[in-house]
Amino acid sequence: MRPSALSEVVGQEHIVGKNQFLRTVIEQGEPVSMVLWGPPGSGKTTLARIIARSGDFEYVEISAVTATLADVRKIIHEAEKRLSGLDTMQGSDEKQTELYSKYSKGASQSLTQQRAKPRKTVLFVDEIHRFNKAQQDAFLPHVENGTVILIGATTENPSFEVIGPLLSRSRVVVLEPLSKDDIKTIIVRAVQELKSKGVKPEAVELLADLSGGDARMALNGLEAAAAITKRVIKPEDIKQAMQAMTAKYDKGGEYHYNLISAYIKSMRGSDVDATLYYLARMLQGGEDPKFIARRNIIFASEDIGLAAPAALNLAVSTFLAVERIGLPECQLNLFECAVVLAKSKKSRGVTDAMAKAFKAAGDHPDAPVPLHLRNAPTKLMKDLGYQKGTKWESGFKHLKGFLPDELKDIKIFED
Repeated sequence: MRPSALSEVVGQEHIVGKNQFLRTVIEQGEPVSMVLWGPPGSGKTTLARIIARSGDFEYVEISAVTATLADVRKIIHEAEKRLSGLDTMQGSDEKQTELYSKYSKGASQSLTQQRAKPRKTVLFVDEIHRFNKAQQDAFLPHVENGTVILIGATTENPSFEVIGPLLSRSRVVVLEPLSKDDIKTIIVRAVQELKSKGVKPEAVELLADLSGGDARMALNGLEAAAAITKRVIKPEDIKQAMQAMTAKYDKGGEYHYNLISAYIKSMRGSDVDATLYYLARMLQGGEDPKFIARRNIIFASEDIGLAAPAALNLAVSTFLAVERIGLPECQLNLFECAVVLAKSKKSRGVTDAMAKAFKAAGDHPDAPVPLHLRNAPTKLMKDLGYQKGTKWESGFKHLKGFLPDELKDIKIFED
């Protein structure tokens, strides 16, 4: 069911619609390095393959989950030979050859003839955020000199997960979750492939609702439902199929938000057992450990704050450990941090004070800074009363206080 042409793509009109960026790139056959950022099942891999098919390119596809730095270097080396016209069919990977045949223009011609000519390489890296900084650095000179056209796919914010130099050489393309109508269109197309089996309209509605904008989840659910019944597929079949699917955790959907919410609330309630249970659920489901580590940092200031200021240091150190060590060993760091945060005393004093401070600033955005607090770099300013009565002493308290007159009675921080 994966589209092989732009005309078959459902949704993402903001990037593939008329005169939009990706449509122009594909129609002109002049792709540039880019990062496709979007939720699961929104079409990142599909679009990458269609882009590669837009011209006479070699298409290489890897996943950052399984690929190593040695793999990357090998691919770059082959791309350099291909660009110089020195590459041959000898030792070519069978899977990549199959992908090339399916998704590259001119596939009907001899592969040997195609490879005899200088050709650019489109390298698709799925889940590029899983590569560490050293691995991402390896792409830089080759993206810069045009050896490869890099297309990275990620479900995480590239600003945090992709190194700056690589981002500056790439175009970030944001994909949105597919709408319910988009998912229904995909389901109806897939139903036609079932041939002898029909699907009740209410079953299509339910599946579209449960899929959460993820086309892959919708198709998997439909396939599972078709496997458990020989009759027309009904809503109860969809429910049973979705419950039976092994992927119980969707990083971009309801499980993602529900589990991280339960994890935070369990820490807030100092329930260590519940905290560790939800942490294990997220990690088993494939959640990015850096996402959890970032939430720990937020929690340390938001919910622990001044009750145990060292919690922030621990949370930040845990993030650095997770970033540098990676899975699976970094799970130990996360569990240690989670236990400490859950057992720590809690204080929302800083959080509440921040809210009050923003409200005061919003209610009085133009309140003048008192004269005695203003900077006085010139004699004229001093003559006008700037800094008058202020002394450069630790703990000095001015008789007129430090807030504008209209805010002199406000209490922002409560001890």
